[in-house]
Amino acid sequence: MSLPEKDAELAARGASAPAAARKTSPLPAGLGRLLAEPFFGLFRIRERVRRRTALLLGGIPIAVILIIWSAITAGPSVEDRLISPVILPSPAEVVTSFPSLWYQRALSRSIVTSLARVGGGFAVAAAVALPLGIAMGAFTKVKALFNPLSVMGSYLPIAAIVPLTLSWFGTGELQKVMFLAIASFVCLLPLVVRAIDDVDGVYLNTAYTLGASRLQTVTKVLLGVAAPEIFNALRLTVGVGWTYIILAEIVDAERGLGSLIIISQRRGPREHIYLVLLVIMGLAFAIDQLFIWAGRALFPYRERQ
Repeated sequence: MSLPEKDAELAARGASAPAAARKTSPLPAGLGRLLAEPFFGLFRIRERVRRRTALLLGGIPIAVILIIWSAITAGPSVEDRLISPVILPSPAEVVTSFPSLWYQRALSRSIVTSLARVGGGFAVAAAVALPLGIAMGAFTKVKALFNPLSVMGSYLPIAAIVPLTLSWFGTGELQKVMFLAIASFVCLLPLVVRAIDDVDGVYLNTAYTLGASRLQTVTKVLLGVAAPEIFNALRLTVGVGWTYIILAEIVDAERGLGSLIIISQRRGPREHIYLVLLVIMGLAFAIDQLFIWAGRALFPYRERQ
């Protein structure tokens, strides 16, 4: 065999080696490329992620927290634990205490009570913030009139409102609903104003050219274009009510999830504190998913965009 023929044969063998390696590799092609990248491709800029991959990635931090939690609360006896069960019970102890929370502390009634309070505060806040926010976003003089109050409200320490609402509305249900309404209103108003402000001026110029009236411009153009963002603002505001539910129910509340946390802190068991926190997060997440589903049904064109 001549020298050129030998060189060609060696080159062919070298070229076929990677292909053979790819065929015999036990890893899928996509997974192999992922493992070959730095940090497993975690820092790709604005990459489209499949839903299955997103769920998998989202579960990793939760699994890590559970593993660490189990490790630092493990031990055959209380003395062998890194952290006392009075401070941090184990995940198994938290789960096994659920029947006592459900039956002895009437968890279901507290869930209904807190849902009613959060819903009432949200309804009051939306009834005031929506028309005011739309007016501020549509009319510059109205915005100039109320903008200082809106800016000051954004710096308002919500916890400081608790004693004020107690003096204004007493210690009954009205105080709890109005406290949540004020907290939700402070969050919702600037979001609605921004949603109206972000409407492109091209839509307004087109409406003026077609002879739209002022009322039609506000209701058909500004509201029509900003409706998805306003709906998303409502969705975010519902979550605000759940973040302040403990403050709302800290005083003279016979029922409610926040009241259960206060009672468990004072009387025990401490496992109930963690269970109630999980219940609050679960309820807030479920409501958030309902809003997401409703948004997709009301504004399907947002998904196509």
